[in-house]
Amino acid sequence: MATAGKVIKCKAAVAWGPKQPLTIEDIEVAPPKAHEVRVKIVATGICRSDDHVLSGAISDMKFPAILGHEGAGIVESVGEGVKNIKPGDKVIPLFVPQCGECRCCTNVRSNLCDKHDIGPYRGLMLDNTNRFTCKGNPVYTFLSTSTFTEYTVLDEICVAKIDDNAPLDKVCLIGCGFSTGYGSAVKIAKVEQGSSCAVFGLGGVGLSVLIGCKVAGASKIIGVDTNSDKFAKAKELGATECINPNDYNEPIHEVLAKISDGGLDYTFECIGNTKVMESALKATHFGCGTSVIVGLAPASARVSVDPMEMLTGRTLKGALFGGWKSRDEVPQLVADFLAKKFELDGLITHRSTLDKINEGFDLLRKGDSIRTILQISQ
Repeated sequence: MATAGKVIKCKAAVAWGPKQPLTIEDIEVAPPKAHEVRVKIVATGICRSDDHVLSGAISDMKFPAILGHEGAGIVESVGEGVKNIKPGDKVIPLFVPQCGECRCCTNVRSNLCDKHDIGPYRGLMLDNTNRFTCKGNPVYTFLSTSTFTEYTVLDEICVAKIDDNAPLDKVCLIGCGFSTGYGSAVKIAKVEQGSSCAVFGLGGVGLSVLIGCKVAGASKIIGVDTNSDKFAKAKELGATECINPNDYNEPIHEVLAKISDGGLDYTFECIGNTKVMESALKATHFGCGTSVIVGLAPASARVSVDPMEMLTGRTLKGALFGGWKSRDEVPQLVADFLAKKFELDGLITHRSTLDKINEGFDLLRKGDSIRTILQISQ
């Protein structure tokens, strides 16, 4: 199996700190060490979680850093001891690793891994060292992935080998947003045929939840958002109706309860707003409803729940990466896409290049894009 010992010089979008624009810099990417993989990133999506870092909502990040975690690429070289991955393979970087050995990995009820880098963020490889350098200084990795760069280095447990026929400029969405939303419906909530659902927040993740609810056979799928301009796309992807909370004088959970026989079977909060999380829970049926927290809230945020809201039979769940065990199930999601079990085109509203990454973030913040895909390389 091929190995490489040369440093690669390439372009990357570097984050120097919160509330600062990204700058395109020349960086050096070290060769992979044992059980590591160096990947040429072909395409990557701009995700709201990346913006949470730039806005300062994620406060324990280390800078400078290379953000991005929703990508796809081609293996350039591998380190000693890497198994089942070789140069030329198409892969998806995984911000949720799968070591296969820890308590979480060996538990069917969990898709986390003890070796994750999700808060507090170390920004380092598993051996606690860096692989990126800019202007002679070390640069931190984001969520074990860092895809806003032409080349990245990943621990082997953070790489999923996928079908050679997969279009990387589409399946990169499976690296985060689509899998998170879709899995929240079909794997975490386990939405049933004929059930009723409401999705709070109609961004890329929320729309992916809609797709999951539709694939699962839900009969009532309500999209909820304060931006009515999103309703046409939501209905295109699976919503049976849409509601703007600003159009009502009463709390939205009361509105939803009235039109769903006392409450919905399933609700999904895809914003990261704790007040909306509380509302989504109240919108479920008191005796049998399930609400799933999908959105990433600021580190200091707290949810307030009346115990009686749970005592009667409601269930509140969380959904990190849609519940998928990453290395095992991401390849199957790609296979399902190739088999046309679901579509991804409807989630992609803009395409751009790495040098225009700040424009992509502006579109996201204004609510003008669902997903911007950056073409990093060919």
